[in-house]
Amino acid sequence: MATNPENAPAFSQIIRNASLLQWAIVLLTFLIARWIARGIYRVQFHPLSKFPGPKYTAFTRIPHLSALFTGTFYRWVAKLHEEYGEVVRISPDELSFINPQAWNDAYGHGTKGTKGSRPTKHWVRYGKAVNNAPSILQAHDVDHRRMRSIFTSAFSDRALKEMEPVFLKYVDQLVSVIRTGLSKDPERKFDMVRLYNFTAFDVMGDLTYGESLDMLNNSEYAPWVSQVFGGMKGATRLGMVHFYPILRHIFKIVASPYINKKRLEHLQHSVDRVDRRLKKGISTEGGDLWDLVMKQPGGKGMSRAEMDSNSSLIMIAGTETSATATSGLTYLLLKNPDKLKKVTEELRSTFARSADMTMEAVAALPYLNLCVKEGLRLYPPVAGAMPRLTQADGAAICGEFVPPGTTLTVPQHATYTSERNFKDPLEYIPERWIPSNERYASDRKEALQPFSKGSRDCLGKNMAWHEMRLIMAKVLYNFDLTLCPESEAWSKQKAYLIWEKPPLMVQVKTYYPA
Repeated sequence: MATNPENAPAFSQIIRNASLLQWAIVLLTFLIARWIARGIYRVQFHPLSKFPGPKYTAFTRIPHLSALFTGTFYRWVAKLHEEYGEVVRISPDELSFINPQAWNDAYGHGTKGTKGSRPTKHWVRYGKAVNNAPSILQAHDVDHRRMRSIFTSAFSDRALKEMEPVFLKYVDQLVSVIRTGLSKDPERKFDMVRLYNFTAFDVMGDLTYGESLDMLNNSEYAPWVSQVFGGMKGATRLGMVHFYPILRHIFKIVASPYINKKRLEHLQHSVDRVDRRLKKGISTEGGDLWDLVMKQPGGKGMSRAEMDSNSSLIMIAGTETSATATSGLTYLLLKNPDKLKKVTEELRSTFARSADMTMEAVAALPYLNLCVKEGLRLYPPVAGAMPRLTQADGAAICGEFVPPGTTLTVPQHATYTSERNFKDPLEYIPERWIPSNERYASDRKEALQPFSKGSRDCLGKNMAWHEMRLIMAKVLYNFDLTLCPESEAWSKQKAYLIWEKPPLMVQVKTYYPA
């Protein structure tokens, strides 16, 4: 039968389209078959197949990423540990541990005489500095040691004593802001999350840049700070592309220029403030972080770009930790009136007036310290985990050999709320930390490491402790607090690097007049 020449192009197009469809089907079939075959290998033959965990998390990392994306990872991993034990395979190449020994083996110096070397930070998961000058968080070992030696003295107890007037200034201002609000409206409700954030950022702005962000004065978040909070969820979700090389490559081409522009705009806030601070030089009175850094002989070993990166890091790490912890502690105390009464009585029987409270005096209060510690257990500032990676010779973790290229984590919230580590794990019981308390003698107290462990633990942990105690002491001494009904379920939160904290609404009554 003759073919109509006029129809020839259309017929050829149909053939070509059919061929393209067939090739697409073949490619899709191949990819599905490859995915299934790889999943079967992971479940049955992978070096991690000996570790407990559900088959679906060994087959694919999608459940893990889904939990991260939805901010429910800390609850998801806790359920897995409840079902499968102290070690769980939560992804094809990732293990989660809640045994306290994992802190030493994965983050500390390891256990002598065991096979393998100490795991390192999982560098890909920590990203790169936008100005190509890593902060102490991102720096590899040589640069990390150099930076840490410079900053160590700036975070020492002696240095904190020099900076005490700054802490007292803003914590007293917090008390004043509450008093002023009550004078205008005695029935006013206060969002303590906002107030604690304002205080922490004003303190750290003064210590880091020699200038306040004036958030307590303005009763508003500075635009820069709002950007930080808004970017945490996005950063967590965008970080997932690192698990897929093709997506990572596409993302690098398409989205990286825009993301890097935003990151540079954020960094510029630090650059401008560091500029102004360095121009002031070393103050004869001392009192902020850069005074103490610039006084150190090793300070010349830090480039200007590294100063910018580290100042930006310190502003976030040095604020979010204490503000989150004090928010959580306030909620826990208000949910446990007997504990609130006990710590309040300790404060009001110890000090004749608010002005007598110093960092040293408050640090000596036994029950307040127990309350803060228990608060860090139930509501740690970092709910998730800080990933480590085994090296070419693997590592021994909790007596088990873990093969090379394995990601290791100790999820904090899951570790601290597991009945394998703590009796009555979901109850707020500061008394469990009293050494002579036999009821909780079986608690594995060493499991609590809210500031991590080892050579890369948090440099500012002493500062955070002082700030948390001082804020809570001043607030509880001066005011009687009552949790508002709308915040009864405040602790049911999502977490994206940091907790996604809703308002913590509190009714406040003045106890001690100004």
